[in-house]
Parts: sequence; C-alpha cells; structure tokens
Amino acid sequence: MSKNLIIVESPTKARTIKRILGGDYEVMASMGHVRDLPKSKLGVDEENDFEPTYVTLKSKQKTVSGLKKAAAGVENIYLAADPDREGESICYHLTALLDDKGGRFYRVTFNEITTPAVKRAFENPTEIDMNKVEAQQARRILDRLVGYKISPLLWRKVKKGLSAGRVQSVALRLIADREREINEFQTEEYWKIAAELLGENEPSFTANLIERDGQKLELHNEEEATVAVRELEQQAYAVRSLTVKKRRRNPPQPFITSTLQQDAFRRLGFPVARTMRLAQKLYEGIPLPDKGQTALITYMRTDSTRVSSTAQQAAREFIAQNYGSDNVPARPPKPKKVKAAQEAHEAIRPTYVDKTPESLEGMMEKDLFKLYRLIWQRFVASQMAPAEFEVTTVDVEAGRYMLRASGTRMLFPGFTTVAGRRNENDEEKLLPQLREGESLKLLELTPTQNFTQPPPRYSEASLVRVLEEKGIGRPSTYATIISVIQNREYVRKEKGRLLPTDLGLIVTELLVENFSDLLDYDYTARMEEILDRIEEGKEKWTAALGRFNKGFTSDLEAAEEKMRNVRREVVPTDEVCEKCGSQMVIRWGRYGRFLACSSYPECKHSKPLPDAAADEKKQKLEKVAAALGEQVSDVCGTPLVLRSGRYGFFLGCSRYPECKYTVPVKKDGTIAWNRAKKKLCAESGDSNDAENR
Repeated sequence: MSKNLIIVESPTKARTIKRILGGDYEVMASMGHVRDLPKSKLGVDEENDFEPTYVTLKSKQKTVSGLKKAAAGVENIYLAADPDREGESICYHLTALLDDKGGRFYRVTFNEITTPAVKRAFENPTEIDMNKVEAQQARRILDRLVGYKISPLLWRKVKKGLSAGRVQSVALRLIADREREINEFQTEEYWKIAAELLGENEPSFTANLIERDGQKLELHNEEEATVAVRELEQQAYAVRSLTVKKRRRNPPQPFITSTLQQDAFRRLGFPVARTMRLAQKLYEGIPLPDKGQTALITYMRTDSTRVSSTAQQAAREFIAQNYGSDNVPARPPKPKKVKAAQEAHEAIRPTYVDKTPESLEGMMEKDLFKLYRLIWQRFVASQMAPAEFEVTTVDVEAGRYMLRASGTRMLFPGFTTVAGRRNENDEEKLLPQLREGESLKLLELTPTQNFTQPPPRYSEASLVRVLEEKGIGRPSTYATIISVIQNREYVRKEKGRLLPTDLGLIVTELLVENFSDLLDYDYTARMEEILDRIEEGKEKWTAALGRFNKGFTSDLEAAEEKMRNVRREVVPTDEVCEKCGSQMVIRWGRYGRFLACSSYPECKHSKPLPDAAADEKKQKLEKVAAALGEQVSDVCGTPLVLRSGRYGFFLGCSRYPECKYTVPVKKDGTIAWNRAKKKLCAESGDSNDAENR
C-alpha cells in the first residue's frame, strides 16, 4: 500500500496526477464537496457567532467511506483540490471528516497540471488557508440566510416553491430593469445621407453627410432629408482636407474567466455553463496518443491576466520560430490590472504553447477542440506585436455642407495573424488617390431612413460582462447565477437572449420594494469586497455577518407586514366568462397568472392567460397567408397551407404527412419556388408518377 494519499475533486484530475507522480501515491477523488449545510433547516446558529452545522452529503457517503478507509493506512494525506475558495473549503471539510489528529494533512496547489508544476507543489506543501475557508463559509451562510428566510415569505405572498438568492436576485433585477427600459423606450426617426463621389482617379468612394454650416447635422424626418438632398444636388464637391495617420492596435489580454465565457458565447455559441464544463475538462486533462492523460490549459477560474515569465518566454520563442521575429514585441506585454484580482493565479492559457490546435485536431471531441483553439489563439495573440494601420480621413466640402469618408490600410498585421481581423476597424477599406482641393463628381445621393433602437436584451455573454463591471459575483459564480435564474423559471431564453418571465418580474418588484439594500447593485458589490477582505485576513467573518444580519432582520420583519400579497390580488379584465357571463379577472396560481371567473367559487371556470407573442405570430401568419393567396402543390395538385417552423414561414401540402412537399417563404413574403422540396407523395397509384407529376 502507498504511504501517500492524494485527494482531488474528479477522477479525470486523479488520472492526470497519477500519471505524473507514479506509484508512490494513491490518488482518489472526492467528487466535489463532501459536506454542506443541511437542506431541512437553516443550519446556522445566529445567536452563537453564526456557528454552522455541517452534514455529510447523502450522495457522498460511499465516497467518504472509501476515503476514510484509504486514509487509515497512509502516513501522509495531500489535499489537491482547485486553488480557490471552493477548493480550500473542500480540503477543510475533508480534514474534518477524515478525523485526523496527527498533523499528516498537507495542502498542495498548482495553476496548471503539468509535470514541473505538480512536482514543485508536492515538494513545497503548505497548510489549509483558513482565511479562504472562512471567506467561502461566510458566502455560504450569507446565501443560506437570504434563501431560507426570504423564500418562505415569497411562498406566502406569491406562490409555493419560490426561492430567492442573494446574488441571483440581483442578476435577475438587471434583466428585469433592462426589460422595463425596452418597454418604456420611445423610438425616434432619423435619416442619413451618403454620397457616391468620383475624383480624378478610380474607383469611386462613399462619403457620409455630417455637418451643415459648421454644426453637426441631424435629420429627423423625410422632409428634412429631402431638403438636404435637393440642396446637395446643386453643389460643387471638392476635397477640403486629407489627413493620414498611423495607428496601432494592441493585442488583447489573455483570457480570464469572464472574457472566456463572453468570447465562447459570441464566437462559438456556447452557453456559459457549457464553456466552464469544457474548460474543466481541458484543465484536468484528456487522453492523448502516446502521452496519456494530459492537461491542456491552466486553471480556468481566474480574474487575473498575469502570465508567468516561463510561459511568456516559451510563447516568444514559439512566435519567433513560427511567425517571424518581427512579430515578437521588444518587451513582453504587461498584464492589465484587474480590480480585486487574485494575482496568485495566472490568466487562462495553454499549458504547452507548442501543442497547436492543428496538432491536436481529431484527438478530442469537437466542442472541446473549438474551445482549446480559442484559448490557444487568444494567448499566442496576446504575446505578439501590435497591428499597425494607416488611416486616411477625407473631408469633402459641398457648399454649406460637409461630408466625410475614411479608409484603412494594413501596414503590419502583427497579432491579427493569429487572432484574425475580428474588429471592423481591422479590415482594409481603401480610398482612391486624392489631393486637397481636388474637384469631385457627384454620382449618386442615397438618403436612408433609420430608427433609434432600444437597448438589447442581455445575452449570457453581455450579462456576464455587466456582472463583472458592477462587481456582482465572482468568476466562479457566473455560470451558476445564469443557470439558477433559468431553472427557477424567473428567466427564459429566446433567440439567445434572456427575458424575464411574469414571475421573474413580480418577484423582482417585490424584493426591490422590501429589500432595497439587498437588491442594490453597489451594496452587492460591497459585499463581494468584504468577502475579499475576509480572504485577505483583514476582516472577521463573524463581524461581517453580524452587520449584514442586523439590517437584513429589520428588513425581513418590515416585509412580513408590508409586502403585497400577490396571491390575493385580482386584476379586472374586459373578458366575459363563457360559463356564467361574469367578468373574468387575472389571478396568480401555482403555475403563474391565469384568467378566472370573478364569481368563484360559485363558478370555477378558468383558462390560461392569452400569450401576446403567440397572438402576434398568429396575426402575422394570417397577413402573409392573405398576401400569398391560394397556392397548390406541383407534386400532387393539393392546396398548400402556410405554416411556421424553426426557420420561418413555409408552405406545406395540406395532405401532410402523406405528401411532404414544402416551399420556403422569404422574409419579404414571396415564395422561394426554386428551393421547394419534393418528397414522395404516397397517394394511390404509381409512386414514380406522383413524384414526377
């Protein structure tokens, strides 16, 4: 039997470490957390310095028994959970459960699961960082106090089964506030005018109208735009000024958790939770031919852009060898300072820069490969030289009007060689050769009508960005926050955007009215800063909880009396009950809002509340059907019916599923006959005749 036991969180991580350290160590997995507060009660003694009561998770009892058995026969136990508060907490609870009294526990941490990093960690073991443990414990108790005390209140006032979370409720408020902004937004019309001009040299170019009489020009309607066009048609055009400047675009910083989540969503379409699951696999290691279990990236829960000098040097050598020495900057890039970042961690980067995506293609699942390529490209690009551009700005005079055109020419691609030209400003847009004072010929004036747009609903990526900007939550919590508010049916996803449900809106409204501090963005950010101070040893966790609980208890007592009882509220409608003729009202029930007869309980008639989105879709369907008129299948001659599918409207045979003939309908309401799909018509007679008819 081995003299040393190593405990990690997952079997995959265990296999990777076992391959590195060999037979002197037995490596086992705790499968994540092994203890937590009880589900059946609060589990926190508020009168005794918030003393928590921890219980072994039922799902982990077999795992814990195995760990106890293994621990009984070894001299040393190394706790190698992830290097963050969660990992430190797991290690602390393991020591409590394994009932050690001989000081044989050692804490080892590493940001990358490579041979040098792992061996170095085991050569220099430390003790459990109790400041981190207490910071995590404070967070857990804070969340428990909020969840277990507000949730029963919501059950009584709204409906059973609801729950409230300290940080999740604030994220929900962001989404609800954005929805109200959209609903209250007043659309305004505006017009733009573009002129196509030709100078002494080809080709022609486009200049946009920007000024009149030296003032910024705003055209609010068609009449104003028409006046400007008429005047512009009478003017002589000439180049007033021509400015050429060189600009540099610095490479992006390497990924931190939030930027990885945002980029993976934008470029790969990965939900935040999926990104983190895939990144965990890359960190813990995947099996590679002739290499065994190999970790491919550094730790993925980090808010630091710092890169070790060893990794920077390896990247510089790789860039010089593969992209040329002119792509290596004179000095390694400096990391961007991130507020409250844990600088002990590095940014997310490949563990081996020479393991290019191309060299690993086909060795892992498709999505895993896509995420690795994204991380690898971002890191290599971050260590490369800036891109350089030549930007030309041309001001064109036309009487009392001034128009402007701009062009961009790439001088040196730098980091875009790897990262690609993802910004529209990176793309080349060439202007013809021009000179100041040169006369220009007007070829065409194009006025375009535009309307101001409301702010967009949050996507998962943009929600992560604003959570980070406001200091709400931490990198390790973003995926959980987004998952929880959807699982609780406070938010639904539509076309990649997060929309608050009726339930989410009413819960947010009630919480903001009664717990203004708890739902305040700045207050939530300050709580995160307090947790950081506890981790740094600058704040006592019990004192912080005491201050919080004093105000929270006062708000809770007031809410018991003042919070609206939505369950008892009824909203009159113009609809009449089909059964008894009484007025229908809107009530709240187990599954949300519904229409009910006002004569209840004498009349118990009820029905779902009309879906406004479904009604709008139905009206649009009817409008398009009327415009198209009657159409017939050219396969079987049967009338076609307008239907709605995942890709929009289409015409389908009314004899479906016997005949599966379909024709797409374009966005402009016309029929795309050239894209018709003719599938076998199984009417009586020869099937070949039916297909060829």
